[in-house]
Amino acid sequence: MPVREGWRGRFYEDFEVGDVYEHPLGRTVNQTDNIWFTLLTQNTAPIHFDHNYASRTEFGRPLVDSTFTLALVTGQSVTDVSQNVFANLGWDEVRLPNPVFEGDTIYSRSEVLEKRESRSRREVGIVTVKTEGYNQRGEVVISFRRTVMVYKKAHAPAFSSPFPKDEGDDVP
Repeated sequence: MPVREGWRGRFYEDFEVGDVYEHPLGRTVNQTDNIWFTLLTQNTAPIHFDHNYASRTEFGRPLVDSTFTLALVTGQSVTDVSQNVFANLGWDEVRLPNPVFEGDTIYSRSEVLEKRESRSRREVGIVTVKTEGYNQRGEVVISFRRTVMVYKKAHAPAFSSPFPKDEGDDVP
């Protein structure tokens, strides 16, 4: 049976300015996500974890920690943007035009804004994307520019498959 290599992500050469990647996975945010992330990051704002307090705000319910939203949407973009990252260089122009609530499902997409050769490292290029996250109603909940150093194909670390290479190999 032929074995076909799975998606390994884009390398520097694969990016074209103007391309838009609709990231394939949505994620419904739940109460545990919000509370754990808030506590892990030592965010003491009760709007994120105190339902009684949040019920007295104009929102009437807890807001999802905005840094969770940033982390989630960044993570959703990895398969298309930074699977072959050498380094993240920065997040800029982060905007949160609409709140995220527990129970919202977040989707995202990225547009390639710029790409250039690295001046200091021949094995990578620099790519800048604009990423937007949307809730299930199609409202933008976050947007940001992200700049990454991405490996060129010829210089990426070798991928080592965990699977046996010969049919005669034992499979656990």
